[in-house]
Amino acid sequence: MQGNQRVIAGLNKLLAGELTAMDQYFIHSAMYEDWGLGKLHERIAHEFDDEKQHANMLIQRILFLEGTPDMVTREPINVGKDVKEMLNNDLQLEYSVTALLKEIMALCEEEQDYQTREILRIMLDDTEMDHAYWLEKQLGLIERLGLQNYQQAMM
Repeated sequence: MQGNQRVIAGLNKLLAGELTAMDQYFIHSAMYEDWGLGKLHERIAHEFDDEKQHANMLIQRILFLEGTPDMVTREPINVGKDVKEMLNNDLQLEYSVTALLKEIMALCEEEQDYQTREILRIMLDDTEMDHAYWLEKQLGLIERLGLQNYQQAMM
């Protein structure tokens, strides 16, 4: 099915965001594992897998629309130096993906591509309700418990 070129370009922008998130979660997960923070390692490795699924959904949709997925373009990753900075960097990344998802959903609405919009809505729910919400909770716990107590709980 020949897709709208503006929608395909938007999906490729989203793909760059998802691939960037995968890269950032990948390095943060490895760092948590190296530091002995097993619970954080497991959760962030799970986030990496979710981002991989999102990227796959975008790739499949771009291919369906007879576009070419751009697997090269990435945004710069922000590797944190400590747990709080890493969680905050991941949250900022999720916020930027959320904004981009909403922008491309509006484009899909404008171009009357309702199926693509629905795929993006599912990704938006996951990004807002699972990823961003969990990261916000962790940063809140650090504020209430202190970083040392939080890190001890994550071992």
